[in-house]
Amino acid sequence: MMKLEICCYSISCALIAQKAGADRIELSASPSEGGVTPSFGALQQALQQIAIPVHPIVRPRGGDFCYSNMDFDVMKNDVALMRDLGFPGVVFGVLNEEGHIDMLRMRQLMSLSGRMAVTFHRAFDMCFNPHVALQQLTELGVQRILTSGQQQNAEMGLPLLKELVRASQGPIIMPGAGVRMSNISKFLEIGATEIHSSAGRVVPSSMKYRKAGVTMGSDDRDVDEYSHYSVDGQLVESMKGMIGLINRKQ
Repeated sequence: MMKLEICCYSISCALIAQKAGADRIELSASPSEGGVTPSFGALQQALQQIAIPVHPIVRPRGGDFCYSNMDFDVMKNDVALMRDLGFPGVVFGVLNEEGHIDMLRMRQLMSLSGRMAVTFHRAFDMCFNPHVALQQLTELGVQRILTSGQQQNAEMGLPLLKELVRASQGPIIMPGAGVRMSNISKFLEIGATEIHSSAGRVVPSSMKYRKAGVTMGSDDRDVDEYSHYSVDGQLVESMKGMIGLINRKQ
């Protein structure tokens, strides 16, 4: 059966996803930046509270995936920490200035990963040549590639995703970005065995007092500081149910 990985930005979200039937958690922080490395406290709580596999992301900042020496040193420390803590998998990706896989740095991170299963994240969607990148990641021993098929969302990227699924001689091609109930069947049809979804929603703050005109990290006064992202457990359950239904029909 197809596996469902849920992107979680907190331990609370991970607990919801686990209860709803998710097969694996990608743990990160800061949804507004597309996910960055979770805190040490979150990593510890994940190991204590989550029974399904948790793969933390190692991404020292938002933006592109071409990193300074300082950023890369931070990444190496984080990968080694996650390895020593005992996580079964880790998620990272590094490109060079020309938009190719940075093989030298990736080899270093792969070595530091030890026995952790490595997912190369959506840095793949910003690389120059996806077919060459697939060959290089296969050579590196990456277990899976999270990709939207180099489009804004995975449904738009279906043509390339289909090519990659057929061509891969090693890494699992895991569609992600805009994967939802309405299009799960399309990824099954191209032969995908795993999918990645945020399955999220915005929930209101429990605070009764609201300070008007003050925002955190933004000059835009229309930003709502009294809401936050959360995994929608009912949506995760529905996605798992849809996957099971489609598999039974095949």
